[in-house]
Amino acid sequence: MPDYTLSDDLSLALALAAAADLVSIDRFRAADLRVTTKPDRTPVTDADQATERIIREGIEAARPADSILGEEYGGERRAGRQWIVDPIDGTANYLRGVPNWGTLIALAIDGVPVVGVVSAPALRQRWWAARGHGAFTAEPGGDPRALRVSGVASLADASVSYNSLKGWDEVGRIDDAIALSRAAWRSRAIGDMWAYMLLAEGALDVVSEFDLQPYDMAALIPIIEEAGGRFTSVDGTPGPWGGSALATNGLLHEETATLLGRA
Repeated sequence: MPDYTLSDDLSLALALAAAADLVSIDRFRAADLRVTTKPDRTPVTDADQATERIIREGIEAARPADSILGEEYGGERRAGRQWIVDPIDGTANYLRGVPNWGTLIALAIDGVPVVGVVSAPALRQRWWAARGHGAFTAEPGGDPRALRVSGVASLADASVSYNSLKGWDEVGRIDDAIALSRAAWRSRAIGDMWAYMLLAEGALDVVSEFDLQPYDMAALIPIIEEAGGRFTSVDGTPGPWGGSALATNGLLHEETATLLGRA
């Protein structure tokens, strides 16, 4: 099997994101967008499916030995090299014409995400990282700029996104969300991948939510960590496998985790 570098894999992920953007943006706000409901009662559009297909085709052509785990066409967690794909994170936004959605592409090695790309064509921005290579963002035609999380060191001074009160309520932790909101300087439900990218840019300090799948989180992790932040589940499990997310600038991780555990 060829010995790919992380730079090679990141270049592939960026090329896949560029191809995916052409598919997803072409169907955004389309009058004939087809929307159906999956068995888990979440919506799916023909754009979700077409976007994942083009990403899978690109991976299968360029990395035929690698496995794939995707939201729309499945897969299981596997050891070794595995691509983890959410073709449109924020489908509910996408189908309502809200521009906060994006394609998430990650490479995990033995379950640890080491490459991540988040591409949001309706927001005209892309973010990416590879382990040990830094995290960056750029707008179309613009120069990349390095990402760095904030230096806010107290939750009382922090800007927090809880993403969905309903999500906290459904797992019986609405009191935790309220406690976090009360402890923070400012709290908002920005939602989906954009909240995490704002964290990596230093505009937010804490993002947390429940009821997540690995494909919702895997691409976010290298970007946040390479920007100097920290990402675990709410109960402290590393990686994208714990079903929830607590992402911080690092300085606030223990304080926030303690507050949520106590609440």
